[in-house]
Amino acid sequence: MKRKPWIVSAGYDVAFFLAPPVLALIVGIAISGTDLTRVALSIGPGDLTASGLFIGVVIHAHLVAVVFRSHANPTVFRRHPSRFLLVPAALWAALMWSEWIAVVATIVATFWDVYHSGAQTFGFARIYDRNAGAPPHEDRALDFWMNQLLYAGPILAGATLIDHVEVFGELEGFEDPLSLLLASVPAYAEGHRGALAWCVIAIGTAMVIAYVIASVRRLRRGVPISKVKIWLVASTGLCSIYTWGLNSWGEAFFVMNLFHAVQYLALVWWSERDRIAGLLRVPGARSIALVVFLGSTLAYGAMAELFQPDLHAWWAVTMVVSLMHFWYDGFVWSVRRDDV
Repeated sequence: MKRKPWIVSAGYDVAFFLAPPVLALIVGIAISGTDLTRVALSIGPGDLTASGLFIGVVIHAHLVAVVFRSHANPTVFRRHPSRFLLVPAALWAALMWSEWIAVVATIVATFWDVYHSGAQTFGFARIYDRNAGAPPHEDRALDFWMNQLLYAGPILAGATLIDHVEVFGELEGFEDPLSLLLASVPAYAEGHRGALAWCVIAIGTAMVIAYVIASVRRLRRGVPISKVKIWLVASTGLCSIYTWGLNSWGEAFFVMNLFHAVQYLALVWWSERDRIAGLLRVPGARSIALVVFLGSTLAYGAMAELFQPDLHAWWAVTMVVSLMHFWYDGFVWSVRRDDV
C-alpha cells in the first residue's frame, strides 16, 4: 500500500513542520531592534524582554510536552516505567545534593539541546523518506550526520559559538582537575575560532558533496527520495547557517528555538490528541483536549520562565524536565516501529 507523502496532511505539515524555519526567521528579523527585544518587563528577571518571555515560555512548554507521549501514553509508559519514574526522581535528588552536578547538568543540557535539535529534523526527514517509499535504512547515517552538521556546524564556526561555550565558565569556582579543564573551554574557543571555522567549513563541504553524490546514486538506482524531505533539510540548514552562523539580526536563539518548539508541539498534539480527548469523555472533547494540551504546557512554560532562578528546588525540576525531554525523545518515537 502506497503511503501519502505527508506525516499528517499537506496543510498541517506545511503549517507546522515545513514552513516554521522560514517563518521563524521572518519573525526574528521583524522584531530585531524593536522594543520587544530591548525593553525590560516589570515581571520576571530584571533583563527579561517581551520576546525573551515569549520564547522562554514556548521553549519550556515544548520541553514538558513530552510527558503526553511518555507518561500519558499507556503503551509507551509500559515499555520503560523505571525511566519515566525512578530516573527523574534520582536526577532531581542529585541536582539538589551537589552544586557541581547542577553545573554539569546545565552544560550537558546546553549541548544536548544542540544534538537533539538536529536529531528532530533528522527524524522528520526519515519519516518523509519512508513515506516516499525509501527503505528504512537507506542513507540513514548520511541523513543523521547531515542534519547534525547543518545544526551544530554553524554554531561551532559562527557568531554564536561563545554564547554556547560560556556555560563552561560556571565551573570556575571548583578546584578539581576536570572542572579546571572545562572552565578553560571559553578562552580556548575564543582563541581558536578561526581554526574551528575552517575545520567546520572543510568537513561541511565534504559532507555536502557526499550527500549530493549519494542522492544522485539513489535516483539512478531507482530508490525514491522525498522532495518534502529535501525542502525541510535545505530550509532548516540555510536558516541555521544564517542565524547561528551569522546572527546578523541578533535573534538566533529566538529563531532556532521558535520553529523547533512549534514543530515539536504540533507533532505531540497530532500523535496524542485522540488519547487526550478520550480521557475527557465530554462533547467537543477534541477542542477541549487542545485547550488542555496547550494550556498545561504553556502554564508550565510561564512558571519555568518567570520563577526566580534562586528557587533551587524549582530550578532542579525545570532541569530534570529539560534533560528527560532530550533523553526520552530518543526512544519514545520510532520510525522503524511505525510510531509516526
